[in-house]
Amino acid sequence: MKLRKGIAVTTTEYGGVLLDEKDGSYWQLNDTSIIVVDTLAAGNTPDIAVERILAAFDVERAEAESDVAELTRQLVDAKILRP
Repeated sequence: MKLRKGIAVTTTEYGGVLLDEKDGSYWQLNDTSIIVVDTLAAGNTPDIAVERILAAFDVERAEAESDVAELTRQLVDAKILRP
């Protein structure tokens, strides 16, 4: 997966922000969401994002897998990520 052209990602102390440079819209991301976005934008799989979340947070695998799948779906639906 790749970020669509014109999408900038900035990490903050609270997670991160996605900015659509074309229309100025933006999305705030929490700590786990920025891990997912960074991982997928780097060309890695959702499974790698799950592993990174499990290494960083005390969360059950099923919950991490569900959250990564849902966020990935939302980002693809919003045309932020391209499969």
